[in-house]
Amino acid sequence: MSQRFPRHEKLKSATLINRLFEEGNHLTVFPLRLQYLETALPAKVPVQAGVTVSKRKFKNAVHRNRVKRLMRESYRKHKQLIFNNSEQTFAFLFIYLGKEIPSQADMDRSMRLLIDKFIARRDEKDNE
Repeated sequence: MSQRFPRHEKLKSATLINRLFEEGNHLTVFPLRLQYLETALPAKVPVQAGVTVSKRKFKNAVHRNRVKRLMRESYRKHKQLIFNNSEQTFAFLFIYLGKEIPSQADMDRSMRLLIDKFIARRDEKDNE
């Protein structure tokens, strides 16, 4: 699988994002929080993902954009873990909770832990 993040894998639907917060579950590995919902997706992909950073914590748009770029890059590197282990379809929203701009290594570590935690939670739920 290629390490790309094409348009059809991006979460853009406002109604789906609202449903994520109303009906979805969450996991946290500081400084990231994953809001997720098992749902049917319009595209034929296992996951549609989005990223967000608080305007309250990062006043400058350039800093918010930097953190979002780091999050997308890290997700792109680690998404094959989900794609290779999933039959269901999910909507993901990654939320950055920290107050400082992280390094790429820190972001990669947090993203990997969060994805591993999600896979463990999903496997646990499947075994019930």
